[in-house]
Amino acid sequence: MAGVKIIIGSKSDLKNIEGLFSTLDELEIQYELILTSAHRSPNRTYRIAKSLGDEGVVVVACGKAAHLPGVISSLTHLPVIGIPIRSGAFDGLDSLLSMSQMPSKVPVATMGFDNDGAVNAAVLSARILALSDTKLRKRLKKYILELEKGIERDSEELRGS
Repeated sequence: MAGVKIIIGSKSDLKNIEGLFSTLDELEIQYELILTSAHRSPNRTYRIAKSLGDEGVVVVACGKAAHLPGVISSLTHLPVIGIPIRSGAFDGLDSLLSMSQMPSKVPVATMGFDNDGAVNAAVLSARILALSDTKLRKRLKKYILELEKGIERDSEELRGS
């Protein structure tokens, strides 16, 4: 079964992407967590990228000069989703631009910052994986239906108050 490889550039990134793990768990998607740095461990990063396999999705979260998602994308054929982390002097803008301004033919699907972006990365991963996994597709449709029901419940509460 294809799953998600989660790559972070620093242990400190974990606190910003908790929604990624909880959403993948909720959707029953297997994942593996990997730590590497494009700048501090380029050889390790290369080896990891080359060993990602032939199936699944790669989610990369990092801050500051966030070259890790682009480097990974350049070394694999798998879809790469980037989550910019707010940090440093530019509060994440440098991270966002590093991921979103990739040269043509080296795509990184860039999410929003931190935990909201992490949840969206999990849902986008699920949508990609569900293209070839009917059981996941059913779980994803149920997840989306529950979101809609939650809005309907909230709307009813507002009308009732």
